[in-house]
Amino acid sequence: MTKTANRSWTEVKVQRRNVIPEGLWLRCPSCEQMVYRKQMEANLHCCPECQHHFRIGAAERVRQLTDPNTFEPMFTGLRSTDPLKFKDLKPYADRLKAEAAKGEAFEACLAGTGFIKGRAAMLACLDLSFMMGSMGSVVGEMVTRSIETATERDLPLIVVSCSGGARMQESGLSLMQMAKTSAALARFHDKGGLFISVMTDPTTGGVTASFAMLGDIHFAEPKALIGFAGPRVIQQTIRQDLPEGFQRAEYLLSAGIVDRVVSRHQLRNELARVIDYCGK
Repeated sequence: MTKTANRSWTEVKVQRRNVIPEGLWLRCPSCEQMVYRKQMEANLHCCPECQHHFRIGAAERVRQLTDPNTFEPMFTGLRSTDPLKFKDLKPYADRLKAEAAKGEAFEACLAGTGFIKGRAAMLACLDLSFMMGSMGSVVGEMVTRSIETATERDLPLIVVSCSGGARMQESGLSLMQMAKTSAALARFHDKGGLFISVMTDPTTGGVTASFAMLGDIHFAEPKALIGFAGPRVIQQTIRQDLPEGFQRAEYLLSAGIVDRVVSRHQLRNELARVIDYCGK
């Protein structure tokens, strides 16, 4: 009698557990509150309790920034190859296939033209869902083409950065993208172009050391990690304790490296305001 009752109660608990879909709730890494996923997504992927900014993909970023049905993607035929036949734990070619099979992004960048509150702009967004947003030859080419398109069409350029840095599987080829994008921005600047760099969590490595820090205006999302090397590496190198909040957006704002820390809810308005103010 007792065994039967216990078994039945276990079955009931399993049934109740299965009623709740997986992934419906998640824990905020900042305030540690349980957050209803749909409520978080409706709040532009920010925690409704503490406004922690969750990481988002390039497609979602474009959806948040541009007017409905105005974004026209460009350079979508570009794909990474494996010219160095690189292999670490597994071949680079296999990594590329695995990333593409996820179906979230075809590369670590999404670029195109669109309207932001009625203002035409060239937009390039890096995507963490594809190899942590690392900058390989294709990402460098897409950013460079975006800069050149903005130059030709006299459009304001907006690049939203979120990256783990240069893609190690492409070695020197990925590092060359730093010079390539920087040179394109120099030509864009000579033509009087407006470049707004938006840095989100994380913006690190070769991306920080090149186009992300070459904007006319630098915006950053709250508490975004922004830097070249990680804080642990820096601390071990200089053998000193780092200031509180080191390499976070608010610290960089106080140091004059970032012009404004802008929440995701205000970013679209601020971009439109800067475009108007600069006469673009």
